[in-house]
Amino acid sequence: MNAIEAMQSHVQDCVGKLPVIVLGSGASAAHGIPGMGPLGKHLAESTLPVTCQTEPHLEGWRQFLDRVQKMDLESALTGINVTTEVLEHIVRTTWNFLNAADSLIFEQVLADRRFLPLSQLFQYLLRSTAMELQVVTPNYDRLAEYAAEAAGYCAYTGFTFGMFGTRAVDVPRIQTRGRPIRTVNVWKVHGSLGWFSGTDGSIVSLPPMGAIPSSFTPVIVTPGTEKYRRTHEEPFRSAMHSADDAVARASAFLCIGYGFNDDHLQPLMMERCTRPDVPLVLITKEISSTAHRFLKSGRCSRYVALEECPNGTRMFSHEIPDGLELSGESVWSLDRFLPFFIG
Repeated sequence: MNAIEAMQSHVQDCVGKLPVIVLGSGASAAHGIPGMGPLGKHLAESTLPVTCQTEPHLEGWRQFLDRVQKMDLESALTGINVTTEVLEHIVRTTWNFLNAADSLIFEQVLADRRFLPLSQLFQYLLRSTAMELQVVTPNYDRLAEYAAEAAGYCAYTGFTFGMFGTRAVDVPRIQTRGRPIRTVNVWKVHGSLGWFSGTDGSIVSLPPMGAIPSSFTPVIVTPGTEKYRRTHEEPFRSAMHSADDAVARASAFLCIGYGFNDDHLQPLMMERCTRPDVPLVLITKEISSTAHRFLKSGRCSRYVALEECPNGTRMFSHEIPDGLELSGESVWSLDRFLPFFIG
């Protein structure tokens, strides 16, 4: 068996085990959702509201502006104290910036239900008797939800279905002609562009919209110190618990555009991947240094990782840790990965 055949065999074994799908920022960037770099630049260029023009607010903001010129957004927001009002400005500015790109994708999916390759992946994985898929993501955008519903499935994020989603402990089961509809569970550990908190503290899940509703605040965890505090609150805690459970039970992992930089998910995935019967596949534009360290550490028993290279794709695996170039094959991208490996 040559290297390509071995790679195909590994990938087919992985997808055949109904893997937990882990979506990183690279999965969204492929469709135009800005990453942390552009977001940091946009925040730095934003203007604080009039209510934040006094010294207590400006002190933390100036620290952020100084740090974001020298380091990534996560690091720039870690270890500094900003007021509640400045934090709200960061949250709202983040929402507006990312929601604009998310809305464009929603319109494209409306025009073409097969626009997102994720839809095809979901259809392939649910072609069997399986009734649900597990997706774990730190992304705020709704690509996974759009892809699931475009493919004819329910997308469950911890809220009831409908225009005004409320918190739901168990997955609501919808039936058609007496048969339950298959469900894609999307565990959004850092929140969603569709989640909002009202003035009474209640949290709702709303459909795509062009602006933040009056008297509501987006429920997303911004990078930095705030992330570690808010993830202990609801609905993040429940999403984390469900993500933990999915990872702990995973029979395989399919990671798309994931950099392995999440401090919470990382230890659980590492522990699970030590098992030789739990394969991992990573496809991404560029494998992060964190991912390389993890894959080469020996703690991932069986893996294939694919990234872009000038002539096509570079493949790394537990059998070829130093990598092998696959000329003319851009299978690091999901839209090319699917026909190459699963037809």
